Amino acid sequence: MRPPPDVFAAVMATGILSIGADQHHYLKISETLGVLATSGLVALLALALLTRSLASWDRTDPDVTLRLFSFVAACAVLDSRLAGVEPVVVALAVTASLSWLALVVLTIRNMAANSWTALRDRAHGAWELGSVGTSGLAIVATQVARHEPGWFWAAVPLWVAGLCSYGLMTWLILWRAINEREHLDGFAPDSWILMGGLAIATLAGDSVYRLAPGWLASPVRTATVVTWAAATLWIPPLIYFGLQRISRRPGTLQFAGIWWAMVFPLGMYSAATAATAAELGRPTLRTVSLVFFWVALTTWVIVVVAGLLKVRRAA
Repeated sequence: MRPPPDVFAAVMATGILSIGADQHHYLKISETLGVLATSGLVALLALALLTRSLASWDRTDPDVTLRLFSFVAACAVLDSRLAGVEPVVVALAVTASLSWLALVVLTIRNMAANSWTALRDRAHGAWELGSVGTSGLAIVATQVARHEPGWFWAAVPLWVAGLCSYGLMTWLILWRAINEREHLDGFAPDSWILMGGLAIATLAGDSVYRLAPGWLASPVRTATVVTWAAATLWIPPLIYFGLQRISRRPGTLQFAGIWWAMVFPLGMYSAATAATAAELGRPTLRTVSLVFFWVALTTWVIVVVAGLLKVRRAA
C-alpha cells in the first residue's frame, strides 16, 4: 500500500506537540514525542522510497505537489525541535530548503496549467500545506540567522510568501465552499489547516519579530497579533461545521490519515498562543495555550490508537 503525498502530516503533528510540551515544561512528554517524530520521519521516508511512491505520485497534479509540502513542514518542525543538535539542524534545513524550492517550481507550473475554476473545484484544506511549509521554512531561516545574521533577510520574504500563499488558497477553498454549498455537509478534518496555516504564520512572525530591527519590529508584531486573532476566529466555525459533518456522516469518525491534518493545527495553535503570550506579556494566553496543548495531545492519542486498531484488524 502506497502512502499518500501528505503522509508526513503525522510527523508534523507529533513534532509540534513535542515543542508544545517543551514550552509547558513537560520534558518527558517532549522527549518521547521528539523521538517518535524523528523516527517517524525516517520511517515514512523509507516507506515512500521502498514503495516507489515518489515515482508513482503525479508530479503534474497541483493536489499532489501541494500536499507534498507536508515533508517540508515536517523537516521544519523537527529542525525547531532539535535546535541544539547542529549537524541534524543543518541537514534538515538543507533538505527542507531544497524540497521547498523544487515543490514551489512544480506547484506554480501545475497551477498555471489549470483555470481558476478548475483549481476552485479541487481546492481543499490540505492545499494550505504550501503556506504551512513556507512559514515553517521562515522559522528555520530565523534559527540560522541567530548565527548568520544575513539569513534574516531570507526569513522575512519567506514569511510574507507564506501569508500570500495562505490568502490565495483560502480564497480558492472558500470560493469552492460557496459554489458547492459545502457548509450543508460540513468541513473535512483537513479544513483545520485553515486555522493551522495562520497559527504557524504567527509563530514565524514571532521568530522574525525577535530578530527584526527597530523600524520593522512594530509592523511585524502587529501582523503576528492579527494572524493569531484570525486563527482564533477560525476555531468556532470549524468546530460547528465539523460537528455537522459528523452528524450527517457518522462513518467519518473512522480512522483515516486525514485526521492528522486536524491534530497539527491544534498543536500549532497551542505553540503560537504561547509565543503570543510571551510577546504581549499576557499570562492568560499561556493558560489558553496549555488547554489547547492537552486537547491536541488527547486528539493525537485517539488518532494513534485508532490507527493501530485499524492496522491490527487489517493484519
